[in-house]
Amino acid sequence: MDLSYWSIEEYERSWRDSLQVIFEGEERDSCLVASITDPEVSNFIFCWPLYRRGGDVIIQNSIIFLDELERGFNPLEPWSSVRPRLTVDEDGNSISEWRTSASAVRVFLGGC
Repeated sequence: MDLSYWSIEEYERSWRDSLQVIFEGEERDSCLVASITDPEVSNFIFCWPLYRRGGDVIIQNSIIFLDELERGFNPLEPWSSVRPRLTVDEDGNSISEWRTSASAVRVFLGGC
């Protein structure tokens, strides 16, 4: 976790906001920023995309390549830069995923 752009408190705020987003609908995408440097001079951001599908939340590990975005990266709304969920990469390999329940995420948020 790089602390040159965001403090620990800013990461935590972003994570809370991003987790709230998945409760805006049964099929909603978001992401947790794992490491960010100044987007104005950076090439990429490390994140964990979150894909809510009904009662499940699917988590992947990913990199947002800033030069591939159609519009600029907004650090206050990182979920707007999440790509649609894929389960295999361009070489046909399975993309590693973890699952948890939306209810477990809601319980976690209640403790924040």
